[in-house]
Amino acid sequence: MRNAEAFSLPEIGGDHFRSSAVFLTQSHPKQTQGSDVLAGTSLDQYYAQKFGQDTPIPSMQLCIEAIDQAGGCAYGYSCVYTDSVSWASPTEPLPMIRDPRTAFDQLFGVGATPQARAARREKDKSILDWITSEVTRLKADLGPQDRARLVDYLDDVREIERRIQKIESQNASGEQRELPGAPIGVPDSFTEHVKLMFDLQALAFASDTTRVFAFKMARDGSGRVYPESGVTTGFHPASHHQDREDRVTDYAKINKYHVSLVPYFLEKLKNTPDGDGTLLDHTLILYGSPMGNSNVHNHKRCPLFLAGHANGQLKGGVHIKAADGTPMANPMLSVAHMLGLEMPNFGDSTEAMDLNPAADTTAAL
Repeated sequence: MRNAEAFSLPEIGGDHFRSSAVFLTQSHPKQTQGSDVLAGTSLDQYYAQKFGQDTPIPSMQLCIEAIDQAGGCAYGYSCVYTDSVSWASPTEPLPMIRDPRTAFDQLFGVGATPQARAARREKDKSILDWITSEVTRLKADLGPQDRARLVDYLDDVREIERRIQKIESQNASGEQRELPGAPIGVPDSFTEHVKLMFDLQALAFASDTTRVFAFKMARDGSGRVYPESGVTTGFHPASHHQDREDRVTDYAKINKYHVSLVPYFLEKLKNTPDGDGTLLDHTLILYGSPMGNSNVHNHKRCPLFLAGHANGQLKGGVHIKAADGTPMANPMLSVAHMLGLEMPNFGDSTEAMDLNPAADTTAAL
């Protein structure tokens, strides 16, 4: 990811404060702490602008860690470069939602305004209680199979709502929180938070409420500790392991823990019928990082994997070893083509990468 590297002397050291802005734009951010930010349009937004207009919500952006920093961060970079991976245009970073309650209300909330939705919640009623008559009428028009799918879908909505209510009740109890500054709807558990966000995405896909999500699972330079990983060192300190074997092992455990949550989402999509297949058949998931060797802020050999079958466009089951110096923008350009975007190039791409190489060949692309 060449565009995440420093291009000039003043940019040296600012890798954490520009990397997120590069990941889905593959563009080099302008070094500024003012409002004149500049990066590039992100891959998810190219898709949302062409196909997202057919759904109630063109796209959504979710995150796990705090995004409430304003103004300038460090090394002369605006905090918006760190806070968002989605850019509607080179000058328009999109805000990301951390609170599952906010995401739930945006996707499924009853009430025209935030105040109306808050009033509904104060009555402690499920959103499904407000649409009982509509659901009853809809069921009458459906066949047995579709009626069963509707029931399963509404059960999933109610279950997610129940989980959010339980989290809010726990966080409002006055007990000491692990994340004292987090919104009331945010679980202290990283695992619970991530899975809740995955469930919201799966439900939104199932209802065709939106077809595009960007999900930022960690904040650059985060010092958060992940007890579930078995490591007590904060994420950013662990990343600067100084090539000590024990610290490299700890850092690997943290990264393994993060990635281990993704199959939960894949299984959710795989088990959700969609047309003539499943949501996983009709979805493309891109997971990766703009950082390679974080110990030295290196942006080479950056990790990236694709999952799902993209309506038959992605066969999967292959490991492609790219030649040294291959821009990450190359496979992203291929992703754009798979998604129906007619783009001659993307970021600093040099050519589209063959993501479906023959199984009996060693792919060195």
